Amino acid sequence: MANEEKSAVDQRLQNAVYGTPKINPDEQRRYLGTFRERVCLTISVAQLGERDWSDALRLELKKGIGKLVFLNGNLDDEQLRPYMRAAVQEHASFTLKTDPEFSTAPEKLAVVVAAKTAVYQSPVDVAKRYPNLSNPVSQVKSPAKQGFWQRLFHSR
Repeated sequence: MANEEKSAVDQRLQNAVYGTPKINPDEQRRYLGTFRERVCLTISVAQLGERDWSDALRLELKKGIGKLVFLNGNLDDEQLRPYMRAAVQEHASFTLKTDPEFSTAPEKLAVVVAAKTAVYQSPVDVAKRYPNLSNPVSQVKSPAKQGFWQRLFHSR
């Protein structure tokens, strides 16, 4: 019994000196502090620079599965503002992660939508999950329909 007490005391001392050990620290660094099995949607820093994905974020939040939005706070506020606005509009909570371990390299994640418990969603990459939103050409408005008189007098 003395050995068990010593082990518990030793563990407490280790935690006090080095901090509580994390489970899967690399995975948590990748997904802005959460676990992969909780992730519903991810947007990388490179994708953030390509176009505005806030519509995809809104669609994901409307599903109601994940209501936690983690944002890489080391990025410029101008880049993150549409995603913060979308989270607020969809009544989701968002957290800016500003730890130095969250890099702004193109392959790193800028936005992560997650649930409080495991949901096992796949795929989570925004371009794969919402391929119809990833093509800017598809978002070009079709020409306005001409009225009867315009077609009658301007048809050639």
